Amino acid sequence: MPAPPPAPDTRGCIYTPRPHCLRTLFSGTLRHTITVYDQEYFQGRRMEFTASCQNIMECGMENIRSLKVECGAWVGYEHSSFCGQQFVLEKGDYPRFEAYSGSNSYRIERMISFRPICCANHKDSRMIIFEMENMMGRQFEMCDDYPSLQAMGWFNNEVGSMQIQSGAFVCYQYPGYRGHQYIMECDCRGGEYKCYREFGSHAQTPQIQSIRRIQH
Repeated sequence: MPAPPPAPDTRGCIYTPRPHCLRTLFSGTLRHTITVYDQEYFQGRRMEFTASCQNIMECGMENIRSLKVECGAWVGYEHSSFCGQQFVLEKGDYPRFEAYSGSNSYRIERMISFRPICCANHKDSRMIIFEMENMMGRQFEMCDDYPSLQAMGWFNNEVGSMQIQSGAFVCYQYPGYRGHQYIMECDCRGGEYKCYREFGSHAQTPQIQSIRRIQH
């Protein structure tokens, strides 16, 4: 099939998917939809997506400074090709970067790529966290939201590995859903994250102190 024409360089345009930067996405009857803007507070150039984008700069936009999630759950990334800091994006409006960064402990005002979270299911999310790498050591099964792992009985501030049995979760570096975010999905890596280096390209330690289910 011939590739669709590129999006016109106009305000309010709706971006037409190009095979090299997008993949069509439907999850059952759910049609994921996200609208991104190149200025804060939903100003400037606008693009609507229903599939993943590896590099917003290739689509004619230098950065994403605000966005609206119309349907489904998404994950945004600091760099192209789904690398760098991760930001979970659930249904709602995000007028500035603080609305999705989840923390004041680091300052990231850059989102270059994003993709849908296909398996997010708030009503059916289940995971097991393990003390050590490769699913070894003490373990704890989770199917709810935990603002503090230590408060619910986890013995330290680290998680060695995890297995996502259903749904999708976002894990946070600090209690109260703060700090670096790590998106964990049952349909990625077979749901198995065998060491902290598999939590994300930005993961530098196994420190995880709060976890919650991702809304879809």
